[in-house]
Amino acid sequence: MQKIINLLILVLLSNMTNAQLKEIKYKDGSQSLTGMMAKPESAKKGVLILPAWQGIDDEAKQAALNLQKQGYIAFIADIYGDGNKPKNNAEAKVKSSYYKENYKNYQQRIKAALEELVKQGADFNHVAIIGYCFGGTGALEAARAQLPVNAVVSIHGGLSKGDRPNGPISTKVLVLHGAEDQSVPEADVEALRNELKQAKADWQLIYYANSKHTFTNPASPDYNVTMSKRSWQHLLLFLDEVL
Repeated sequence: MQKIINLLILVLLSNMTNAQLKEIKYKDGSQSLTGMMAKPESAKKGVLILPAWQGIDDEAKQAALNLQKQGYIAFIADIYGDGNKPKNNAEAKVKSSYYKENYKNYQQRIKAALEELVKQGADFNHVAIIGYCFGGTGALEAARAQLPVNAVVSIHGGLSKGDRPNGPISTKVLVLHGAEDQSVPEADVEALRNELKQAKADWQLIYYANSKHTFTNPASPDYNVTMSKRSWQHLLLFLDEVL
């Protein structure tokens, strides 16, 4: 019975969240996209949110609403496009892997969302990108692509760029990483550190104790409430500085 009650509560909260977010139609070339926006009155500072591999989900939506309360225009990017949202984890793995392998396509899709965020009223001089999991990989790809943002934040994201050579990274970088994240080998962490050092980037990497991969997501068995709250405060502190 309690499981049913909890499920009903989650459905109710999800419906309430959707009611407070506005769907935004935009395009990347011929691909139609549908993002979601939370916008406070008179706000100019913007945060682009890159969702995890299932596409726009409850964690991304809640992050947008929480950022709106902090005075930011929050826009959740649609990476896959209309009609392409994964139906399950197996599909999500295939679709997200395509963008990881074809990283320029991922960078372009992020650029399209960034441009839409500015169209919706964000000052292009005061914009940051944050991403969860697959979206965390995207945040780093935005930095590697030299997209014009003040900062990027990877939240339990994939860190590897494969065999590509290191290149310039001029934006500020924050990586929030679960210390027990078995999906990200320590070798990938070390490679990212070396990449950022070589670029002489302004970067920070924070490990969260007793935290597995999706430690910030309340819907995940990996959820760590203490470290999730702590990482959110670290995120807000960083955004307050860079924006």
